[in-house]
Amino acid sequence: MSDADILTNISLRHELVDDGYARLSGSDLFGRLAIRTADWAALAQSWDDLGPDLYMADGGRYRRRRHATFACDHGRFTPKPHQPHFQSRDYNPLNGDVQRWFDPVEQATIDNTAMQSIFAFCAHSFPLKGPQHVELHQFRIEARSGELGRPTPEGMHRDGVDWVFVMLVERRNVREGVTRIGTPGGAELGEFTLARPGDAVLIDDHRIMHGVTEIHAVDPTQPAWRDALVVTFAADA
Repeated sequence: MSDADILTNISLRHELVDDGYARLSGSDLFGRLAIRTADWAALAQSWDDLGPDLYMADGGRYRRRRHATFACDHGRFTPKPHQPHFQSRDYNPLNGDVQRWFDPVEQATIDNTAMQSIFAFCAHSFPLKGPQHVELHQFRIEARSGELGRPTPEGMHRDGVDWVFVMLVERRNVREGVTRIGTPGGAELGEFTLARPGDAVLIDDHRIMHGVTEIHAVDPTQPAWRDALVVTFAADA
C-alpha cells in the first residue's frame, strides 16, 4: 500500500469515527484502486443477469439481485456455502424475519479484479476486529411504467451489521434516488446522490441509518434502472 493510500485510509477512518459515515467519489475510488476500464466494464455487465427478488412484501417486482457470503480474516476473503439472507424485523420491518434465498453471485463476478480490489479496500478502510461475516449484494432497482422503483422500500433503516459499503454501479435513464443519512434517534445528517459509477459511501451501521428515495424514469418509454453494490461486515461469532 502506498503512502497516499495509507493517508486516504486514515482520512476515511477519521470520518467514520467523527461522523459515522464517509463518502468517496467514483474518480477517487477508481484512481486509488487502479481499476482498469475492461475489468469495470465486465463487472458492471454482470448486473444485467440478476434474478428477481420474489420476497417483496409490498408486492413489487422492481428489484433484482444476487447474493453471496464470505468469511474475512486479516483481509483474506473465503467463500461460504450459499445461504439465505436474513434480517430481523427490528432492522427490516417490511421484509424481515424471513430467510430469503437469492441467486448466488457468479464466480466470474467474485473473481473480477475490480471486485477483488473493492474487497481489499473495504477490509483496509473499516476498523475490523477479528473474523468477519461478509455479505455481498448486487441490486438492480427498475423504474417501470406504472410502478416506481424503491431502492429501500423499508425506508430509513440499519442493516443489523457493523459496517456497510454502498457503491453505485450505474444509473440509466433515472432521476432522484437520493441517499439520506440520519441517526437512530431521528436526527437528519444530510442527503446526497450517488450519481456516477464508483460513487460510494461507507457507514457505521450502529450509529447511522440510511435510505434511498424512489427512482423515476426520465423517459418512461425506455428502460430505467439503478444498479448498486452493497457489502456488509459483521463480527463472525
